[in-house]
Amino acid sequence: MKLRIFWGTCMNRTEDTSRSTRSFFTLFVLALGGATVWAADDVEAITATRMESNAAIARHDVDALQSFLDEDFVITISTGAIERSRDEHGRSFASHFEQYPDVVYIRTPSEIILSKAYPLAIEHGTWVGSRTSENGKLENGGQYTAAWRKTDGVWRIYSELFVGLFCRGADC
Repeated sequence: MKLRIFWGTCMNRTEDTSRSTRSFFTLFVLALGGATVWAADDVEAITATRMESNAAIARHDVDALQSFLDEDFVITISTGAIERSRDEHGRSFASHFEQYPDVVYIRTPSEIILSKAYPLAIEHGTWVGSRTSENGKLENGGQYTAAWRKTDGVWRIYSELFVGLFCRGADC
């Protein structure tokens, strides 16, 4: 077999390749393919977890919502207030659910980037929330960023930043 090589792929000289060289290239290509599958699986896992967290909010299930958060979770909510723990965030949502029985938030990822150096990922997207107060219907939304960490094979959110960019309706 002849292989043209140019800095590792093809060059202007032709060399004979041995069986061991072909085996090396086969393993290299398989390794690259495996890395791509692994990365795609991680992006799918993060996306699925985000959808599950949206469903937990829709059900007003604080326990399920907290299960997607890492122990050292911190969030800046859309008003700029900071909640510094998973438990504080859970209490905040429980209060919100009690105050607004129809409240729903939907976070829609637009980009998920996996770190090449650490078991981390960053998610960017848009969010929309709606609820009814005694003064009527309100819809607000904006953009968010979520930082994810993979621990023991499970992706969890360790930090989120939500920025409110619009508000329509009552109480805006």
